[in-house]
Amino acid sequence: MSKQYAITGIGTDVGKTVVSSIVAEALKATYWKPVQAGDLDNSDSIKVSSYTSNVTVLEEAFRLTEPMSPHAAAEIDGVKIELSDLTLPQVESNFIVEGAGGLMVPLNSDGLTFADAIAAWNLPTIIVSRHYLGSINHSLLTAEVLKLKGIEIAGFIFVGDENRATESIILKHTGLKMIARIPMAVQLDKSFIAEQAEKIRPQL
Repeated sequence: MSKQYAITGIGTDVGKTVVSSIVAEALKATYWKPVQAGDLDNSDSIKVSSYTSNVTVLEEAFRLTEPMSPHAAAEIDGVKIELSDLTLPQVESNFIVEGAGGLMVPLNSDGLTFADAIAAWNLPTIIVSRHYLGSINHSLLTAEVLKLKGIEIAGFIFVGDENRATESIILKHTGLKMIARIPMAVQLDKSFIAEQAEKIRPQL
């Protein structure tokens, strides 16, 4: 049976794309980022393709020109993102879907969020958390939203150095497990991704 996960972050710039690369490489998975807003010449799909050796990268459903919330970027580009536009591609392999920003990022002005998309996909979700002032609150809120929407949570992947006080309260409060901790990369390249993928594979 194939393993399929959605990957969400507790906010922006927490390492979600790097973690997605590592998980996808570990599973030799197909990767899909349905919505890319801005940075089209160096999109997350391009990054994952460059970081990995055993991952199939699918084309995004939406490639929006402006680096801002998808609902606003879509309006500028004259398109509207509907849930029906985000049907999961049918793949036989292991499958990783990366969200845009956090769970409550609006995809359109009618209130559609990435959490709604994940709920529709019915995929177990990995939460990527990185330690900073406020990260406990953001981690707990992310887990709470997933639970309220009935989404299975696979666990947390923490990015950066160990922070036992932060990690222990997050895990205790949510009742979730830590899948892995990914260190900050001295040099982010295929070698780092492969090394971390080897370590994380047994936990997936």
